[in-house]
Amino acid sequence: MKRNFAFWVIILILLLAFFSAFQGPGGSEKRQEITYSEFLAGVNSGTITSVTIQENNIAGLLANGQTFQTYAPNDATLIDKLNAKGVNINAKPIDDSPVMSALLSWLPMVVLIGIWIFFMRQMQGGNGKAMGFGKSKAKLLNELTTRVTFDDVAGIEEAKEELEEIVEFLKDPSKYQRLGAVIPKGALLTGPPGTGKTLLARAVAGEANVPFFSISGSDFVEMFVGVGASRVRDMFEQGKNNAPCIIFIDEIDAVGRHRGAGLGGGNDEREQTLNQLLVEMDGFEANEGIILLAATNRPDVLDPALLRPGRFDRQVVVSNPDILGREKILKVHMKKVPLAADVEPRVIARGTPGFSGADIANLVNEAALLAARKGKRVVAMEDFEQSKDKVMMGAERRSMVMTEDERKLTAYHEGGHALVALHCPASDPIHKATIIPRGRALGMVMRLPEHDALSMSREKMHADLAVAMGGRVAEELIFGYDKVTSGASSDISYATKMARAMVTKWGMSDKLGPLEYGENQQEIFLGHSVAQSQNISSATAKIIDEEIRSLVDVSYKRATKILKDNIDDLHKLGKGLLEYETLSGKEIKDLLAGKDIKKDFKDKTKTDNKPTGSVPSTKKSKPKGDNIGSDPIPEG
Repeated sequence: MKRNFAFWVIILILLLAFFSAFQGPGGSEKRQEITYSEFLAGVNSGTITSVTIQENNIAGLLANGQTFQTYAPNDATLIDKLNAKGVNINAKPIDDSPVMSALLSWLPMVVLIGIWIFFMRQMQGGNGKAMGFGKSKAKLLNELTTRVTFDDVAGIEEAKEELEEIVEFLKDPSKYQRLGAVIPKGALLTGPPGTGKTLLARAVAGEANVPFFSISGSDFVEMFVGVGASRVRDMFEQGKNNAPCIIFIDEIDAVGRHRGAGLGGGNDEREQTLNQLLVEMDGFEANEGIILLAATNRPDVLDPALLRPGRFDRQVVVSNPDILGREKILKVHMKKVPLAADVEPRVIARGTPGFSGADIANLVNEAALLAARKGKRVVAMEDFEQSKDKVMMGAERRSMVMTEDERKLTAYHEGGHALVALHCPASDPIHKATIIPRGRALGMVMRLPEHDALSMSREKMHADLAVAMGGRVAEELIFGYDKVTSGASSDISYATKMARAMVTKWGMSDKLGPLEYGENQQEIFLGHSVAQSQNISSATAKIIDEEIRSLVDVSYKRATKILKDNIDDLHKLGKGLLEYETLSGKEIKDLLAGKDIKKDFKDKTKTDNKPTGSVPSTKKSKPKGDNIGSDPIPEG
């Protein structure tokens, strides 16, 4: 603050000197002081050419160009003497407002200073700091009003345990210091987007009840050289003044990428900023009491020097929660929502594999919005189910009119998927089958695992391939070879990718063995293909294609046998989907067992034999379940 004030004082003095040096003759130009007698002698000798009289003050110009000034007594004959010698006389009244005169004379310079300050602020992004190029943009969060604790963070128990030691050190540092232990200087939180890395960092500050500075990695780098490094220095200065404290850098990969990995050599602004950060974290000067937390979902691009012990000593992985974690996260977010008695968080958690904390928060919010739209006072299980379907598969839009032939073909197609899945023991249980269009699909069979799967067996892979072929086989069996449509394009794409991965990545081919085979790739230089990288020979590529074809053919035959042996069940499923449009896994089993299906929302889903569906945005989140059997709308 003092340095900034001194800087402005110096600027003001320089401007005053500049203005005074170049002010015109009527301003502050230095005049020669003469006596009244010398003035009269000059008039008599004719060396004075003009005068300006302001009461008793007289200023004038000599014949040699020199200006003068003097003070005259009350001389009644002075005007006559000047007229007699031909002196040019200019009379002016005394200025009654010297302040206004000074302001008018300084107004142009004040305007120039204002314009200069305006442009300096614009170059700084309008943040109100005309000369604050090197000031840190870290924000100090007030934990008294927005305090977050570990109770607000659920589903990432291992990550919380890693950071509890930091909290204990901030609360009682002597416990560790008397044993010679040194707390880690930095902890790097890594994991997929939406898993709660920022929330976890705030919880650490809330538990320790210490100042918490938050800044983004992109805030360090500006258009001016050296600004980022200056901001890093200023950030650590703020930390020292508030120690012990926590500094949190979000998306640190914006400034911490590998040095020398891009254009610009080793002297660009980003690398200078990274170098300064490395020095501040572990250099000659110790930064006691400052703990640096950082978050990124790209730890692979960070510079190795940033990750070594002494800087980021710990790397805490914040992964997507498992079923128990999802249940805890649901309960945290459900505290803010009035719930009906039928809501079961465990069931919802089981049906949302792969969801992150942000996805679960969005699911709860969507359920509350759906309930409010219906005028309910509480959020029921039905609202959560509809919200889950919307998040995972896309929203329904029943304005998409389908002909009766299209409905029938879609119903048997989805029935084929479902029936094959039921007769493959390794397949995941069916969660729901629908012929209401969602996303780019005219219909969909969703399968959800019983538990979070960490790996996939060969048996499960073959089952998934057979289920993927079930829709195409059902079309051919019911409608004939020539009536097969392009609706199975996504199924074929899924099966091909699965079979290729089995052969080239997972070693599931007896001919090729447990080896990984990469595809031939084109080497690109400056946007042009210059060479082809030969990873496999042409003979091996041929065998790979044959093995892929063999896997898909075997699955196609398996699906054909299952559907032919259970053709009556296929008709039951097709007719059931035509009538109800959406069937749950339990309802499908009841239908095949000959039991009556009682659907309370039957009237809500049927519309005059012309059911409609939605084509929402094609933007999809990461698949949370097994959506084999989705049939995209044919293109062209």
